[in-house]
Amino acid sequence: MRLTFDLSEMPFDEIHRFLAEESYWARGIPESTLRRACEHSICACIVDGSSLAGFARVVTDRATYAYLCDVFVTVPYRNRGISHQMMRALDAHPDLQGLRRWMLMTRDAQSLYAQHGFTPLPDPTRAMERHDPDVYQRMQRTQTPHPAEKP
Repeated sequence: MRLTFDLSEMPFDEIHRFLAEESYWARGIPESTLRRACEHSICACIVDGSSLAGFARVVTDRATYAYLCDVFVTVPYRNRGISHQMMRALDAHPDLQGLRRWMLMTRDAQSLYAQHGFTPLPDPTRAMERHDPDVYQRMQRTQTPHPAEKP
């Protein structure tokens, strides 16, 4: 198994399939949306030969802030330390040094992230969000491309 940060070495179709079909947080994400998100993020991927073992994405300005998201390990590779390997690699990534704040949201993996220094918000009333859970379904119905995409 090997870890890569190079998008061209990642099995993008497998990553998209997992996120669009198996994740609770990105179900239905269009391939073009995920591709654009990955191109503007730092992604870590662990592959075993040509098989996807794990993936994680960090949205960041590379100076002050990072948002960890889209972290998953495929079923055959769970309970082998893959998520910890990706977290250690991201923690060591040169573009992610000296950041003032890292954030993430998770429904069920608080204990994993606590092992990597994440803590609950001391004052959750300070955090706010704009959440549009049906955006991917609406995008697919209208098939309107993003302005940055060429028709």
